[in-house]
Amino acid sequence: MRSIRFIAYICCLAPWVMATGQQPFEALADPGQQARYMALIQEVRCLTCLNRSIAESDTPLANDLRREIRELIESGASDAEVTAFLTERYGDFVLYRPPLRPRTYALWAAPILFLGIGVIIFAVVLTKRRRQPIDDDDDDDADDEVNA
Repeated sequence: MRSIRFIAYICCLAPWVMATGQQPFEALADPGQQARYMALIQEVRCLTCLNRSIAESDTPLANDLRREIRELIESGASDAEVTAFLTERYGDFVLYRPPLRPRTYALWAAPILFLGIGVIIFAVVLTKRRRQPIDDDDDDDADDEVNA
């Protein structure tokens, strides 16, 4: 009786696990293609999670993107063709390292710009502090006069 409940439990749980978990794919026949596939899914951002690659994500969109990349690689598409397909469909944001184009200049320049602003602020604060006079301990002299 116990084993029947266990089997019923597994049968009820299996569709939920398959719907929410990553769908496992068989390894590609060619080890070179499999290596390319693994490298590409590490470089593509999950559009649902935003902070994870599609290799790490278990969302339905990530599953679809992995399947699409797999099919493109199996059909003989190069890495450049796969990334071109993804950026055409989802924009440059889908890649962790978007290409340097006029519309991504701000994205690439922002870290340098913020670093420069930080250095300028640091220099201004440091300059103002150097110009401030050093306060002598006048309180010690006042204490000496009171005790005398």
